[in-house]
Amino acid sequence: MNFLSLIEAKRDGRTLTADQLQAIVAACTAGEIPEYQLAAFLMAVFFRGLNTTETTALTLAMRDSGDVLKFPKDKRPLVDKHSTGGVGDKVSLPLAPLLACLGFRVPMISGRGLGITGGTLDKLDSIPGFQTTLPTERITEIVQSVGCVICGQTERMVPADKKLYALRDVTGTVPSIPLIVASILSKKLAEGLDALILDVKFGCAAFMQTKADARKLAKAMVTLGNQCGVNTRAMLTDMNTPLGRAAGNWLEVKESVACLDGKGPTDLRGLVLDCAAHLLLQTGKSKSPAAAHQQAEVCLNSGAPRRKWDEMMVAQGADLTAFNQKLACDHTAPVVVELKAAKSGFVSRCDARIIGEVIRDLGGGRLTKDSVIHYDLGVDQMMKPGERVEAGGTLARIHAAKDTDAKSALARFKEAFAVSPRRPAPGKLIHEVLI
Repeated sequence: MNFLSLIEAKRDGRTLTADQLQAIVAACTAGEIPEYQLAAFLMAVFFRGLNTTETTALTLAMRDSGDVLKFPKDKRPLVDKHSTGGVGDKVSLPLAPLLACLGFRVPMISGRGLGITGGTLDKLDSIPGFQTTLPTERITEIVQSVGCVICGQTERMVPADKKLYALRDVTGTVPSIPLIVASILSKKLAEGLDALILDVKFGCAAFMQTKADARKLAKAMVTLGNQCGVNTRAMLTDMNTPLGRAAGNWLEVKESVACLDGKGPTDLRGLVLDCAAHLLLQTGKSKSPAAAHQQAEVCLNSGAPRRKWDEMMVAQGADLTAFNQKLACDHTAPVVVELKAAKSGFVSRCDARIIGEVIRDLGGGRLTKDSVIHYDLGVDQMMKPGERVEAGGTLARIHAAKDTDAKSALARFKEAFAVSPRRPAPGKLIHEVLI
């Protein structure tokens, strides 16, 4: 393969064949292409794009670059959910056990956070003993016996994506929609799914800042997912305000368990139920949106998903006694301070980007992939837009490692919240669904 000629072809806007893209992925996985040439190819794609046929070929080649999960025949459909990430986005944690109790199998392969975007695996790493790195055979065993697993991709799952993503991150080519689509769907297609629900976020703390850009990405993923035989749909959701009232790894685990116990915040609960309802419709397990939502709500209220959560934790090595002891603590961070409202009124802003940046800088997130995370740091008890607060009332609690960090975070948090005399118009969480 003359890789230089392929770089030049894409640079000049020509279409690559499926065979050429498969050869590129195979050579990339084998380490046969110098990184400087791969970087040049990624930049050519960034500027020239890939058409639908090219994106499909790249995605399937990446999927097939390593192990693909294989499950025995079973009446339970294989389903999953993917979010493009945000602040306080913990939907996967309560959703997986809920789906298992609704008669699905859920091989949820998740990732870690970078910057202000929280990662599902980082949240689970805050649980004593919980194992997020599992061999392929164990993933299959847990899915078949428990019904759900939440873990990271193995070393042999979609290795091409690991190499290409690492290069995209340092070459300014992450925002390319065809490359995003191929990266996300290659991993999801490697799970052997029947149906997939996508949560594509937009707003100040989202990867896609505008609804138009989010829609473009969502449409591309829905189209390709369906073409590849996976019933796929996407929701466009708002990420100007954090999801739920807690952000930060352990604090989000606590809020997820509260959701499973029927005590979680309404926006989190609503999004969990909507994801479940869509998958019930996509797999034909329910015939109407209203019936699907009711089916999901009855199941969540039954307490079975909470018990399934414990079952999944034990299967993945968690120490339930230590977990429950930690869960019973009001806080596990060394320092906790409250942000007080300076005046009475209605919360009109709770800026997810500022909050995410503060949590990252406290040590609860990553500045680089090698950053060490302090799992107990973050924020909880957040007031949300539209809620009434009195002067001196708590707008949020900050969980920090030391007093100086807490003091600095308080000063920055004041910019994240605004209190107005009039209640703001209610905002929507889900703006659109693409099928």
